[in-house]
Amino acid sequence: MAKQQVGKTTGHKPFNIVVVGQNNRLQYEAVLFAASLRHSTPHFDGRLFVAHPQPGPKWDEDPSIQSDEVRAALDMLGAELLPFENKVFGQTYPHGNKIEALLALPEGEPFVFFDTDTLVTGDLMSVPFDFSRPTASLKREGTWPQPTLYGPGYGDIWRALYARFGLDFESTLDFDQPDEYWKRYLYFNAGFFFYKCPHKFGHRFLTYARSIRDTPLRELACQSLDPWLDQVALPLVIHSFGGGRDTLPDGLLDGSVTCHYRLFPLLYAREADHVVNVLEEVCAPNRIKKVLKNYEPLKKIVYQGKGEKIRAMFDRADLPHKEQAIRNRIKSKGLWLR
Repeated sequence: MAKQQVGKTTGHKPFNIVVVGQNNRLQYEAVLFAASLRHSTPHFDGRLFVAHPQPGPKWDEDPSIQSDEVRAALDMLGAELLPFENKVFGQTYPHGNKIEALLALPEGEPFVFFDTDTLVTGDLMSVPFDFSRPTASLKREGTWPQPTLYGPGYGDIWRALYARFGLDFESTLDFDQPDEYWKRYLYFNAGFFFYKCPHKFGHRFLTYARSIRDTPLRELACQSLDPWLDQVALPLVIHSFGGGRDTLPDGLLDGSVTCHYRLFPLLYAREADHVVNVLEEVCAPNRIKKVLKNYEPLKKIVYQGKGEKIRAMFDRADLPHKEQAIRNRIKSKGLWLR
């Protein structure tokens, strides 16, 4: 498929999409993301970038996408490979790729970042993005912080972070949630986020993340920042640009338009039939299949039918409350692949 061009008349301002690929499973997920975008949003009129880190002192081995088959598939699907350099993060914290990749995007052009383990399942151009008011995924659990018995608590930890960067803390609180309950505080999954300029967002994201990592706060003394650093800094960045929880309608991203599946066994266990159908449809064409079958989990779960065995083990209307219980049940049958 030819690359979609920016500037087509569509009644809205085109935006770019970026995912991060690498010389590992992410390159296959990037192909799958691109295929699902073209399948579910065929009239997308922005540019799709697959950013990939380049070899350098922050990596022991070359992390860039090197497979000729993967590169050809991405080109066929209209994706543009976007090289970027790791100056701050790299092998020791690969989650930082989503921060540093932003600085390689076209300056001043609205963008949406997605994790590669996302499927586009509906019309992305129907989403009413307000690129001046950023937000991120609310499909998250209370993973950070983990207050200790003797404190500090959620409030003191988050208040210290906002104070460091001169940000108002009180206006971020959800007063419908009880004090010292994690949902009261602004917290996102970094599976998607957006803004009107990737350079402004990226520079601030990088500044905040480096400060949190390199100049630790006393209130964070007992808190792990690996792998949570990006999700600690992200709410601060979003709030600093006037964003928040409610700048998108519910039920679109992480809903009817996209699915952040994370791992293929979890997708088959808990996602809606439509998500499975999209996955299997975009995997079916031979020119895509010959690339994706090189990734063992996809080969076994999609092409060899193990996904249907996983799906038959669960009632989507009565799933276990905790993800770990889902994982354990799949593992007990020898079907856990990642």
